[in-house]
Amino acid sequence: MDLRETPLGGETLYRGRIVDVRVDRVTLPDGKEATREVVVHPGGVAVVAVTRDRRVVAVRQYRHPMGEILLEIPAGKLEPGEDPADAGRRELLEETGYTPGRYEPLGVLYPTPGYCQEKLYLFLATDLTQAGANPDEDEWLEVVHVPLDEMTACILDGRVRDAKTIAGVLMARGRLPGAAPDTK
Repeated sequence: MDLRETPLGGETLYRGRIVDVRVDRVTLPDGKEATREVVVHPGGVAVVAVTRDRRVVAVRQYRHPMGEILLEIPAGKLEPGEDPADAGRRELLEETGYTPGRYEPLGVLYPTPGYCQEKLYLFLATDLTQAGANPDEDEWLEVVHVPLDEMTACILDGRVRDAKTIAGVLMARGRLPGAAPDTK
């Protein structure tokens, strides 16, 4: 069965600083028409930075939509035409002050594909050097260093609820020597 929907057109209802909102008309596989609400996002990056003593460099920051202070890995949006690897290094430095000696892609995830077209590029940064943080002027955050096993426990018991942090840390565990998750 062909599950694809055929776009018929759409209308942008809102243009914002970070996202646009569009309503599309589509033809469904059975020939009927439907509408799809789409949040258009430029894409983003997130970096799992791990120190030599196996601590995840994370940030605590207030997230207005959730009304909570969340524990997250450093992240940010892509600028037009920006290479995701370069954006990840930029965000890591801005938010935490660290630069990586080793840096590798972990993969791409779609945070909320039911209504948003954001692609989030995940990276693992190790062999870190402190160079001094420089967060954006409207960005208030606290840098914290969480042992990798404790961060994993926070994910598994629900204290960390941020999707990019959950995915990134669990993906990174498989790449770090001796840090594969216990599967007993």
